Amino acid sequence: MSDARPTRAARRRPDLMEPAELAALGGMELVARQVVEGFIMGLHRSPHRGFSAEFAELRAYQPGDDLRYLDWRMWARSDRYYVKQFEEETNLRAYLLLDVSASMGWSSRPDALPTKLWYAKHLAASLALILLRQGDGVGLVAFHDRVVERLHPRGGRRHFNEVVRTLEPLQAAGETAPRPALREIASRLRRRGLVVLLSDLLVEPDETRTALRYLRHRGHEVLVLHVLDPGERELPATGDARFFDPETGAELDVRVADMRAAYRQAVAGALREWERSLRPQGIDYALLDTSRPLSHGLRAYLRKRERLG
Repeated sequence: MSDARPTRAARRRPDLMEPAELAALGGMELVARQVVEGFIMGLHRSPHRGFSAEFAELRAYQPGDDLRYLDWRMWARSDRYYVKQFEEETNLRAYLLLDVSASMGWSSRPDALPTKLWYAKHLAASLALILLRQGDGVGLVAFHDRVVERLHPRGGRRHFNEVVRTLEPLQAAGETAPRPALREIASRLRRRGLVVLLSDLLVEPDETRTALRYLRHRGHEVLVLHVLDPGERELPATGDARFFDPETGAELDVRVADMRAAYRQAVAGALREWERSLRPQGIDYALLDTSRPLSHGLRAYLRKRERLG
């Protein structure tokens, strides 16, 4: 007789799973939907009631309501029928800017960790689903040293399928230069909007900060999600190593023991500088580790959205 009890992973909310086990759930659309459902379920049990109501307002069921919009979780908890109501008009226009440069295709432990690009793509899909279900319009721009894919902002649940179809085939290639993409977004956003940058920020810092400040100067809200592999924060405990830059092809042989402390300090200083230089400009910044659940990125968005009112 087989044991039908669910595994520990199956009992956990997908938004709290580690990326490696999350990747085993299935394709991008399925993962994003499960992550968002888990995240919203968590919000219903948290103090963030304002956001939950904004996400999907509930009212008592009335005869004639479309049964597709019944909230079965609320029925299970309260034994009463409630109908989800979604905003028909777009409240906010959001652009997701996704870095698809060669460095984003790296993982320090390919057998245990997804690449930075996998993490960023699935987080972008999850963010798009949340925005669309809030009644917002979502656009997408993928870039390396130029814009390689763009999707004009639209609302509605069907648009999510288009976002996923655009995200799925994207591959890591080219050098990183977000300034052209940021400038393009600034010219396209005619009214107040939200720009979310997902990147490992292996870029020319001053140029990128200038472009981000330009967006803020134009009145747009900006959230930077800094995607980092844990192997980028600490050198491996090994004798000699050869470092390879996937974007330029440059190689460097080093003795790791001589560099570990200096490298750790340099990385920590660079991360502090990103936050120190962006926050005073009204630009929100969150550091995301590819070994951590996607909920960390979703919570960064939640904090940003709550401030937007």
